[in-house]
Amino acid sequence: MTNILITAAGSNGDIAPYTGVGARLRAAGHEVALATHDSYAPLVRAAGLEFRRLPADPRTRRADTADAADAADQAPPPGPGGKRDLMRQATAFIKELGGGIADAARDDTGLLLLSATTAPLGHHLAEARGIPFLDLPLVPAAPTGDFAPVVSGGRSLGRWGNRAAGRLSLRIIDRLYADAAREMRARLGLPPATPRTVRRRAEAAGRPVLYGFSEVLVPRPTDWRTGLDVVGNWWPWHAPDAQLPPVVEDFLAAGPPPVFIGFGSMAGGEGERLSTLAAAALRRAKVRGILQSGWAGLTTRHTSADADILTIGEVPHALLFPRMSAVVHHCGAGTAAAGVRAGVPTIPVPVAADQPFWAARLASLGVATAPIPFKDLSADHAVARLAHALTQATAAPARRDHALSAARRLAAEDGAGAVLKAVERLAA
Repeated sequence: MTNILITAAGSNGDIAPYTGVGARLRAAGHEVALATHDSYAPLVRAAGLEFRRLPADPRTRRADTADAADAADQAPPPGPGGKRDLMRQATAFIKELGGGIADAARDDTGLLLLSATTAPLGHHLAEARGIPFLDLPLVPAAPTGDFAPVVSGGRSLGRWGNRAAGRLSLRIIDRLYADAAREMRARLGLPPATPRTVRRRAEAAGRPVLYGFSEVLVPRPTDWRTGLDVVGNWWPWHAPDAQLPPVVEDFLAAGPPPVFIGFGSMAGGEGERLSTLAAAALRRAKVRGILQSGWAGLTTRHTSADADILTIGEVPHALLFPRMSAVVHHCGAGTAAAGVRAGVPTIPVPVAADQPFWAARLASLGVATAPIPFKDLSADHAVARLAHALTQATAAPARRDHALSAARRLAAEDGAGAVLKAVERLAA
């Protein structure tokens, strides 16, 4: 039995997958704590894990803090105006996070499991306390010639260009973490060392990294070093006897399978505009719909009374998506994988960060329509374009066949089981 501390920071998609990993480790006899933001304490405790607090909760700060967390995770290249502001917000987010990660470990912590956002800080903690660690990122981050960094939106720059852009992305991440790393090392009594130095030490040592996505969507790059392994998705925990709320079951029973529309932690404050647009597109496509409120605040309150549209709050995608005819979403890594797992077609509406990358992957796999960039939903033809995509997704048997085939391949993977095996090797 090992006392394990998992650290994860950001929005729901950055945190929920680690509840599934933690529950699997706990079922195997390990003591597991998950350090994250206060907003996710109920989710952590429901999974049977000990909750430990991390500061900088995106849900209780400014709406754009979630974007800053994405910047810390993905490090888009700095640019004029908004990108520079985002980098400043990300740096502040990381500095606040550093102290919380140092406080989260206890004297009996025997292993650290680190998300992409927390790993550059957790490595200093592991060094100071002599604690073994394992990096568990949710998206491909190591440079490769196979594709450009995920924030490039899936557009290849050629093998040399892809690798160069990947190395640049890592250097930007190093700069984002520089101030926090300096303060953290001083607090922990460590000699000065830059994030780049610490990162390159781990690379030179061949430290194992387990990536929590599926090769169904992104095959393991051919030029990655030994030890960088793609193991499959880690699914958010939900109770084995969990069921959809009665109001949702009643709605599903009242007609043909509806279309899901939700934007997760994206589009804060745009609920009225997006709800009106979604309702108009659903009516034009003559399909029923379920709007998940999310951070945008989608609701039928902004639309004319319509018995064919239902608004819901938080519901496990694993329970809801298989009952849909198609899903419309922002294409975060976890939501994109959940759509594939459900075997239903996707209409991708990527907003930022790694979302265009996953949208392009879904389209190339044949399980999604052509992506509709979120900014295009403000154009005059947005209703017609979304309605056309809804019709394409729900009326094309070939796309559903592709989705069902991909779902069968995904079902054969056991990402959490791979983490358990790695943990037991480290414990031994």
